[in-house]
Amino acid sequence: MRRTRITLADGRDLFYFDERDDVLHDHPDRRELPPPPPASQLRYDPLTDEWVAVAVHRQSRIFLPSADECPLCPSTADRSSEIPAPAYDVAVFENRFPALSARVADDPGEITPFTPVQPGQGRCEVVCFTDEHTTSFADLPPTRVRTVLDALADRTAALGELPGVEQVFCFENRGVEIGVTLHHPHGQIYAYPFVTPRTRAMLAAARRHAERTGGRNLYADVFAAERAAGDRVVAANDHWTAYVPAAARWPFEVHLAPHRPVPDLPALTDVERDAFGPLYLDLLGRFDRLFDMPMPYISAWHQAPVRLDRELAHLHLHLFSTRRAVDKLKYLAGSESAMGVFINDVAPEHAADLLRTA
Repeated sequence: MRRTRITLADGRDLFYFDERDDVLHDHPDRRELPPPPPASQLRYDPLTDEWVAVAVHRQSRIFLPSADECPLCPSTADRSSEIPAPAYDVAVFENRFPALSARVADDPGEITPFTPVQPGQGRCEVVCFTDEHTTSFADLPPTRVRTVLDALADRTAALGELPGVEQVFCFENRGVEIGVTLHHPHGQIYAYPFVTPRTRAMLAAARRHAERTGGRNLYADVFAAERAAGDRVVAANDHWTAYVPAAARWPFEVHLAPHRPVPDLPALTDVERDAFGPLYLDLLGRFDRLFDMPMPYISAWHQAPVRLDRELAHLHLHLFSTRRAVDKLKYLAGSESAMGVFINDVAPEHAADLLRTA
């Protein structure tokens, strides 16, 4: 894989990841752009011990443009996009409308003695999986999935070295039902200046398990139990297994985990990276065949924090959909949104059976 770094017209970074070593990316960004916005505000919620990002500049971000105005397609002689090259394999660039940024302005201080405020320092990047606008991740060849995985590993390592970054999160949103604003196949990477609430809760549970069991890894033990039970396993190969968690929150929800406990994407071997693509593509195909339509989904990589509790983590991909039937979506209503208590309409065992036969 060949990695090339360029600078966009407003100073943001862009990285090309090419499958051939003879590709030359020497096309400059010819646009006239305003400077990138300053970092958002992070406001602390003392009632939940969580940080909330307030990023008002994101109100003006591009929303569902037509294909001929897509900012993620390659540039042409008549139109310049976010990607200057006329063709590319995988491209990663700093988000033009980031929730987190290293461009920090003055320290905002506090709102009340209970609500400190700090700059939303970090980084947000966009990952373009292909230069083809009308395709999807499920249509990529395994070789391209490997390139995407290598790019995510590369960026995870690089972002983890930035000052103040505590956790790197790679994900893809697909479908207007999920809330995507660009149809071009792409994902995102967030480099947070804190460990996220979900990860903190998982690590706390893992720490309690390690203390009770003499240092055993909680996810590895749960994963082994799911593989042994088998009734919620959807598909597997020599290095990865996809299964529906016994306490799945979403109608169709799958964990895809490597058999070997590793903390993050950079820790995967070449063999493990090669084995991921075919199984993940198979899984995405099953999702789309469930209702004979493109399935909206969120695909989220759970990685260890950059510095803390790395031995407690176990890398896994969390894939889930809001669709519960061909004409019904799962909405987060009172119990889920207000109290955080999920009510699932589809039994995990039934969901696993439907996915196995799809």
